[in-house]
Amino acid sequence: MALSYDHIKERLLQKFGEEVTGFEEPHGMLTFEATAAMNLKVLQFLYDEDDLAFRFLTDLQAVHYPHDKGRELAVVYHLHNLVENVRLRFKIYVPVESPDVFSATRLFESANWMERETYDFFGVQFVGHPNLKRILNVDEMDYFPLRKEFPLEDQTRIDKDDDMFGR
Repeated sequence: MALSYDHIKERLLQKFGEEVTGFEEPHGMLTFEATAAMNLKVLQFLYDEDDLAFRFLTDLQAVHYPHDKGRELAVVYHLHNLVENVRLRFKIYVPVESPDVFSATRLFESANWMERETYDFFGVQFVGHPNLKRILNVDEMDYFPLRKEFPLEDQTRIDKDDDMFGR
């Protein structure tokens, strides 16, 4: 029997009940969310269960939603079952004031650098990470450049020629 999104959803709901929510399939990929406190439990379940076997972490990143109070930062995991060639997307949300998320480095070694990059650009604090420090930006930076906290350009500049920039 091929692994289906319905089966994955059913197994998650059996195990976690209403702690997993937001099931949808944008662009043909099963997507769901859970609380930040549940991230390792859900990841471990998806990894351990032989009928699910999501044992490859394809990607881990964050998204900043500045207007979603209490859920400003989303941490997104992309998991892959290599045997069945099935992928899914798992999201957790944390407030920007305390962006603490449990590290998945003990489950997926590849999470090490992905969590460091996500910390570097978004400021997500991965609790339990073995070496959480900046990986691409300089240590002296006191901000996280991919958060949407700053305007893209200064609209009051007078040294720009709009014709030159196609405006």
